[in-house]
Amino acid sequence: MQGKTRPPATAGEAISRMDHYVALGLIGQQEVAQLLGLNVTDLTCLGHVLGAGDEPLSAGDLASLANLTTGAVTGVLNRLERAGYARRQPDPDDRRRVRVVADPVAARRVVEVYEPFYARLAALFDEYSPDEVAVIADWFARATVEARAHLDRLRSGEPDPAEPANPAAPGVLKPPMIKFPFSCPTEGSA
Repeated sequence: MQGKTRPPATAGEAISRMDHYVALGLIGQQEVAQLLGLNVTDLTCLGHVLGAGDEPLSAGDLASLANLTTGAVTGVLNRLERAGYARRQPDPDDRRRVRVVADPVAARRVVEVYEPFYARLAALFDEYSPDEVAVIADWFARATVEARAHLDRLRSGEPDPAEPANPAAPGVLKPPMIKFPFSCPTEGSA
């Protein structure tokens, strides 16, 4: 398939559209979590467990993927087990470790909730050429790395090395004009 001609967009416009998508996604995750009787963190971890497929994750792997402490993951796993979504099983190669396995019936319930949305996204991707889909996939992979680095920096309390110490200094490059999510209203707006 050949890609369509699309209107031009700046990086700032793309980031603004991403912000709106992410914000809607957060609300959607809350709705799905509530529907399934989970909280958003537990749903996120369950998603990682389901995504691992036939290669069950260790609790440590799950902590790393979800960017949580191992102590927090213990609480998540306790709740997922109580709700019937997952269980711990001993690692066959190292009995001191546990692997996390999704309950097949519960996994089907989760898939039933997400399947219609993923079908819509698949149809949307059909409107893009393979090269365009590759660019989108690459961007998401690289943006995930940047998001993780930003989260790590926020948690550490250290300044961002990419941000100049004095942004008003002459000659300092500034990012494109970006409308931050749900920007403060301008004067005179309600």
